[in-house]
Amino acid sequence: MSQYPKTAKLLFCALFAALTAVCSFISIPLPFTPVPVNLATLSVFLAGGLLGGRYGAASQMVYLLLGAFGAPVFHNFTGGFGILAGPTGGYIIGYIAAAFVTGLIVELRKGKCSWGILLPAMLAGLLSCYLLGTVWFMLLTGTGLAASLVTCVFPFLPGDGLKILAAGFLIKTLRPVLQKSRI
Repeated sequence: MSQYPKTAKLLFCALFAALTAVCSFISIPLPFTPVPVNLATLSVFLAGGLLGGRYGAASQMVYLLLGAFGAPVFHNFTGGFGILAGPTGGYIIGYIAAAFVTGLIVELRKGKCSWGILLPAMLAGLLSCYLLGTVWFMLLTGTGLAASLVTCVFPFLPGDGLKILAAGFLIKTLRPVLQKSRI
């Protein structure tokens, strides 16, 4: 991303904020948890892997602020501060950390796109999202760690694994194109 002017970088941030909103709309509620299945983390991984830590996190901050101020960008076309203050809010806030951690690890490896870099980067990003979200869920609901993991983490691991694989393929395909082009 370093070869792009600041305006283009900000445009990419807006694009990934919009992509996260679109991916959040694709949501499947589960009867045993307030946390829905959605594709938002796919966009979060793409933002970190393609924009880097700083701009990937900025894109998710834009997404979060849009939703906090009432734009219906969260799951099931919801928005407002109440969603962030609710049991799923920590996971949404965790998107910022996940994009930052993913992007930072990729940047530290000079933007190389090998699976040996991308997989650990996205896994570390996912872990940061799960950590923030689960701690927030536990604090708000009074649920213990084991029950919170069973409710909010374990059911989502297979889907998040597939999203990591999809994001990895997309990053490996798109990153070289973005590095060669200039706006």
